[in-house]
Amino acid sequence: MTMQLCAACTHNLSLNTASAENTVRNPAPQSQYVKPMTMFYEESCRNFAILVWMIFTTLLFLLASPSALQQIAVEARGHVGVSARLIETGETFGLNEREHFPMQSVYKLPIAMAVMHAGLPLDKPVRITKADLVPPALHSPIRDAHPQGDFDLPLREVLRFAIAESDGTASDVLLRLIGGPARVTAYLRELGIQDLMVATTELEMSREEHVQYRNWSTPDAMVQLLMKLSPQRDALLMKWLIESTPGPKRIKGMLPAGTIVAHKTGTSLTDQGLTRATNDVGLITLPDGRHLAIAVFVSDSKADTATREAVIAKAARAAWDRYAKAGR
Repeated sequence: MTMQLCAACTHNLSLNTASAENTVRNPAPQSQYVKPMTMFYEESCRNFAILVWMIFTTLLFLLASPSALQQIAVEARGHVGVSARLIETGETFGLNEREHFPMQSVYKLPIAMAVMHAGLPLDKPVRITKADLVPPALHSPIRDAHPQGDFDLPLREVLRFAIAESDGTASDVLLRLIGGPARVTAYLRELGIQDLMVATTELEMSREEHVQYRNWSTPDAMVQLLMKLSPQRDALLMKWLIESTPGPKRIKGMLPAGTIVAHKTGTSLTDQGLTRATNDVGLITLPDGRHLAIAVFVSDSKADTATREAVIAKAARAAWDRYAKAGR
């Protein structure tokens, strides 16, 4: 009896020993639901980074949303229109982008484009008579340099004065050369741009305050025009737009130093505290090489010059923050 019991114990002991040895040699696999701590830590870091990026991009969207533009526009104490488009992707945002705004000197851009795309030789001498000179109330370095008129300038120089220096005399001379405002508007229609109208000269605008409303554009239509500029075909025009001296506190005002901005401004006189047009439109080159077309119009404003220009600068900065930072 005792011998049989011991034999049984011995048999069980050897079975247990074999089982233990097998366990050491072939450990049980870890549960599929239990991960090493390092893997858990890495996944947590990835999830946190994704969350931070989502918050960041959401904030950028809110900063450049229509509601943010509306808050900026309130400062103008007038009517504000903004259209911005990232050319390479077609992304857009804006405020009152389909409403009409007086262009003032912004309309020199479509006039110059119409002349340059007509194929006229740029070295062609253009006669400027005394009758071509705009009144003293309008900006005109050409008139100031040649108050008696009757002199010649190469077409190239007339174009440069109109764009880079916003010369009123140069603009009216270009209109005369191309065949008048109706020809410029016809050119725009040929481009497929409908909501932009060139109807009068600088001289006519100077005679009556309300005439300027006849030269109008929607912010969207102006952005469409900017997108028609070709870096190759329009290299000279782009150069003048980049060199343009008026309006350094508008689109350029709050952008990082050194940002390339090809732009054209427009400004009316202020009459009894009301400024009918303070504008800036242009192409902004972003840090990654992409391009932002933007048009900002401020009309019928009772704010002072600094405030109106700051509204344009803030709108441009909102566009910059939306697209430049998000593109990094």
